[in-house]
Amino acid sequence: MGFTHAELERFRDAVVPDLIGPGCLLLFVGINPGLWTAATGAHFARPGNRFYPALLRAGILLRPVDPSSGMSEDDKAHLIERGVGITNLAPRATARADELTADELRIGASRLAGVVAQHRPRVVAVAGITAYRSAFGHRKAAAGLQEATIGGVPVWVVPNPSGLNAHETVDTLAEAYAAPARAAGILP
Repeated sequence: MGFTHAELERFRDAVVPDLIGPGCLLLFVGINPGLWTAATGAHFARPGNRFYPALLRAGILLRPVDPSSGMSEDDKAHLIERGVGITNLAPRATARADELTADELRIGASRLAGVVAQHRPRVVAVAGITAYRSAFGHRKAAAGLQEATIGGVPVWVVPNPSGLNAHETVDTLAEAYAAPARAAGILP
């Protein structure tokens, strides 16, 4: 499946529903949906995004997931069965995360607190240090486990899997994602 630039632009500002099932152990938090994600309705769906390959490499997923043309019901069920949930700080789709305002990210932090209170995951993993710093006002935050929690739930900051984050590889992402997965009880 492919989209033209004009086709993708029609999905600007669209909202992609959270993927969170009962018994969520590890809630991954993206910055916001990209246009490809909005077009397919599947989180981290842009071809070449390393999120799902990194989850597989880390052992969080037990089989490949390819959402580039949409998320199958079997793939959604696999994520939920593994205790993985996905949401975003800002709900509206943009071509690039830097199109979001600081206010949108701060509002997103408040929204996220509500999502965490509703679903009570064991661990929250925010994918993107700059977005985390802006959203939560922790200007000096570093990657890894944070001192601050969200409603008592531990928060990890992990690298964003976007191809724009070029210094990360599937291997380094897998290593970063495995740490909060161990804390959540998904991995030993």
